[in-house]
Amino acid sequence: MSQLESALDYARAHKDEHLAELVDLLSIPSVSTLPEHKPDIRRCAEWLKAQLESLGLSTVELKETPGHPIVYGEWLEAPGKPTVLVYGHYDVQPADPFNEWDTPPFEPTVRDDYIYARGASDMKGQIFAQIKALQALTQFGEIPFNIKYLIEGEEEIGSENLEDFIDNNIDLLQCDFVLNTDAGIYAKGQPGITYSLRGLAYFEIELRAHQKDLHSGRFGGTVLNPIHELSKLITGLHDAQGRVTLPGFYDKVRDLPQEERDAIAQLPYSDEDWLGMSGSKVLGGEEGYTTLERVGVRPCLDVNGIWGGFVGEGAKTVLPAVAHCKLSTRLVAHQNHRDIPAMLEAYLKENVPEGLDWSLHDHSGGPGSTMDRHSPYMKAAEDALRTTYGKETLFSPEGGSIPVVGMMQEKLDSDSILLGFALPDDGIHGPNERQYLPNTFTGIETYIHYMMNVGG
Repeated sequence: MSQLESALDYARAHKDEHLAELVDLLSIPSVSTLPEHKPDIRRCAEWLKAQLESLGLSTVELKETPGHPIVYGEWLEAPGKPTVLVYGHYDVQPADPFNEWDTPPFEPTVRDDYIYARGASDMKGQIFAQIKALQALTQFGEIPFNIKYLIEGEEEIGSENLEDFIDNNIDLLQCDFVLNTDAGIYAKGQPGITYSLRGLAYFEIELRAHQKDLHSGRFGGTVLNPIHELSKLITGLHDAQGRVTLPGFYDKVRDLPQEERDAIAQLPYSDEDWLGMSGSKVLGGEEGYTTLERVGVRPCLDVNGIWGGFVGEGAKTVLPAVAHCKLSTRLVAHQNHRDIPAMLEAYLKENVPEGLDWSLHDHSGGPGSTMDRHSPYMKAAEDALRTTYGKETLFSPEGGSIPVVGMMQEKLDSDSILLGFALPDDGIHGPNERQYLPNTFTGIETYIHYMMNVGG
């Protein structure tokens, strides 16, 4: 049998073993944002290092950063063949509120073809499938191309040290393209590839009216209330048509080509499905665009939290001294996340009432990205998905952000392919996160086909 056929048989024969290993990986609470889990982060990195070592790579090591380590590996023994940089992350979001989980988040549980655990879908299940696919191939021959791994431990906290790591290791990370496994398909049985991602810019605003909280009976109606004024500012961030009012916000947003609108319209979707997934009763957003256009190829601004004054149980009659809000913008191709702080500052200077002090804190940001749908590496992914699923691949834009995609495009001058097997209803970042196990096993086979396609 060929290497391809033997690898597929191997993957099918070792499903139970793979599931047991996936349970081990998901049992590690590698929560990057909580200091008490730093030993677990290290343990997870060591677990993945051992997995890469088992593949026979020529180099496998933990690259230390000021934060959590990066798992790096390489095998460069295929002259004349492409070099693939596989990206993933092993850190996960916090699991609270714990009481909303049906089973403990770090005690993986299989129910009705799903495995439930924090990180099952985002994204341990995805990088695990790729590693198992390469493991199957290496049982029956050499890797058919050159490969490098970069698996970071800080994606869920904004990849705090990744940019510096890339800047300091440009030569080490050179590649023909990046295989990013932090991705999903459109639906069960329906393969899909995301070809664009929105960028992100995230901020916090503080608005202060006086030095301390005041008695609302004595001072109410005589001085400005910062919560009232902040609410007005928030309301003014959108016009009646749902468009963002920040000066210059749409200057670099391209008109949506009719060809792209037609392609988006062909995706199997209904507004009722969207309402069902969101748990909302009504849709909203920028006028003149469909829901999928709004979420994939139009920018937006959302308030993520607002607080100030007394919010405890019972009553306390105060005028708050200060009010806060957090807000995020999602940005489309050609918009630069570095431009947004100046737009917000201009808006605040123009609209904050005289006598109130304000500050703007720029928390984080990252570029959006668009990938070449017609590159040979994208065609190789499309062919692999067609082989395993027996259906044509749907290409769709994604409303979320994966800053590392745009960062690598910019710094390494390499395009990315997003190939993973998460589902839209996997509940990532929330209680009862899950991964559909048939996707895991089909994903392993798809990666096997994909790697053979890339290797020619």
